Amino acid sequence: MAKYLLASASGMGFLCLIAGLSPVQALPNLEIADKNVAVNQDDGSYEKNSSHQSNSANNISSELLIANDNKKNLRSVNEQQKNQDLGVDSAVNFWQPIIPQSTNSSPTSYKLAQVTSVSQLSDVQPTDWAFQALQSLVERYGCIAGYPNQTYRGNRAMTRYEFAAGLNACLERINELIATATGDLVKKEDLATLQKLQEEFAAELATLRGRVDAVEARTAELEANQFSTTTKLNGEVIIAGVGASGGAPNDSDPNIILVNRVRLNLTTSFTGKDLLITGLQAYNFLGGADGQGSLQQSLGLASPLLSASSARTSFEPQFPGLNVNTLSGVGANSVQVYKLLYIFPVANKLTLFGGTAAETSDAFPAITPFYGEGQESISRFAGLNPVVRISGGTSGTGLASAAGFIFNISPNLDLRALYGNPNANLTQKSATEALPGVSTTPLGAGLFSGSSVIATQLTFKPSPALDIGLNYAHSYHEINILGTGLISGDIDALAGVATGTPVTLNSVGGTVTWRLSPKIALSGYGAALFVDASSNSVNASTTFTSWMAGVHFRDLFKSGNTAGIIFGQPLFRTDTGGSAQLTPTGENRATPYHLEGYYRLQVSDNISITPGAFILFNPEGNSNNETTTVGVLRTTFTF
Repeated sequence: MAKYLLASASGMGFLCLIAGLSPVQALPNLEIADKNVAVNQDDGSYEKNSSHQSNSANNISSELLIANDNKKNLRSVNEQQKNQDLGVDSAVNFWQPIIPQSTNSSPTSYKLAQVTSVSQLSDVQPTDWAFQALQSLVERYGCIAGYPNQTYRGNRAMTRYEFAAGLNACLERINELIATATGDLVKKEDLATLQKLQEEFAAELATLRGRVDAVEARTAELEANQFSTTTKLNGEVIIAGVGASGGAPNDSDPNIILVNRVRLNLTTSFTGKDLLITGLQAYNFLGGADGQGSLQQSLGLASPLLSASSARTSFEPQFPGLNVNTLSGVGANSVQVYKLLYIFPVANKLTLFGGTAAETSDAFPAITPFYGEGQESISRFAGLNPVVRISGGTSGTGLASAAGFIFNISPNLDLRALYGNPNANLTQKSATEALPGVSTTPLGAGLFSGSSVIATQLTFKPSPALDIGLNYAHSYHEINILGTGLISGDIDALAGVATGTPVTLNSVGGTVTWRLSPKIALSGYGAALFVDASSNSVNASTTFTSWMAGVHFRDLFKSGNTAGIIFGQPLFRTDTGGSAQLTPTGENRATPYHLEGYYRLQVSDNISITPGAFILFNPEGNSNNETTTVGVLRTTFTF
């Protein structure tokens, strides 16, 4: 049955611009845009890996672990995204002559440098008295700036406005000498010359100073109303329509649903090199402990506990409507802290991070261009390697307390690692059982006990066109789960073994992106998850594998638009040992496949619309299930 849908997601940041004008020497090598007034320019100390590219702005995980203490100690996790610098203001004052725009002007970016004579400005015609007068003042008091190639813009005469800007600089310089009463006394004849020049260029000077007054007034207004001197606020709103058909046999197709996810992110720097990220989130996805109300449960493709499924969208939390730490419910659109993380450099190549609401994807670069919950792929399958998602590594709710490091071995090689624990705030595991052998605190308790994960990624960039990420994760779970949320077999990973059986996982994977051109990239990943019972009374093991390959397009049909075509195999049991079952009871074993296509239209700087769909063949590795199609129309607002 055909379905029509709506959807949205993405995150974005604020940019502060503080304006000023002063006749001081410009800093060499400072590139500026050609404008009508001079301003103070913010130089962000952090860069986003992103995708608003994108991605941007995306969620905070696209902005996290970003590199730059001017030597790139922190690197953004998600390049996607593009888009959008996080950082601490580092204002630079400079003065620029007013240059009216020309219809056939070419470059809009120039560099300023100090000159000592008007004659150095080769395109100013030294033919009238005003030029001769200003030349003598400049050479006597050193008060005009021009461009390094001694031209203003091409071979043309200096305009009266440009001349007035130079004259204004000399006026300011002479006023300064008079005010300080230095030994460099101003000659009376120079004052007379200045007075005559002021009268000749009174209209241009008035226009110039009016513009400066307007800039100063606007600057004062911004300073009085700014949010914070250390903190920037950005956010994203996702509104999505989702519909599906297929699923388990004898199940009717679910209705089209309209869902949302809202995120507000506060990024704070105290030293200019550190970063504190605080994120608030609300969403209206349903699910809870038994998956009731979720699209996956309606399709009959969800696990009976925690609603894990291959039919999940990219922007949906892993445990919607549930606090998995205590199995308590979370109301629709309840506000939660989904990110709380502090990042700080301790050495030239070493950065540390830690927090009580974090995810593995916050620390590890995504590598694949399909990652971007609000801007790129529409499915959970396509965005990240399953090894990154293991143990709730991308729960979407900041499940774990985590700490780790980023070691920049070289510009093309870095190593990152973290330790995470989801129940670090609980002193004891509950004695109450939700299911036989499953506590109401199913992930355990304490910082160094209960469920935990140690994960690492080596990121290698052998050439500008090639990115490689190698992942390893070692996990211990108090119950029999993978913690990826990618398939229904995520729960009872050791099929035929009790849910309350603890397990140990060793997971390896690799992700590669090869940019064939600036607008076309090939990307893919492979992963293997080895699960073993961690109980003396049970002997069981299972191996899961998964792979993905796709083509990503940038600026397709229009600048800013992106698209992706993706095909691969979701996680699938390929081997078992001991008492674990290869095929769960009642299923007909078959290799599952995932086919996806999407196209993101960048409507404006802050709005994008992404229609897309993905098809599941042999969903959940069971040929009894019908081929399933999930369609999404996602709209993303960023600010």
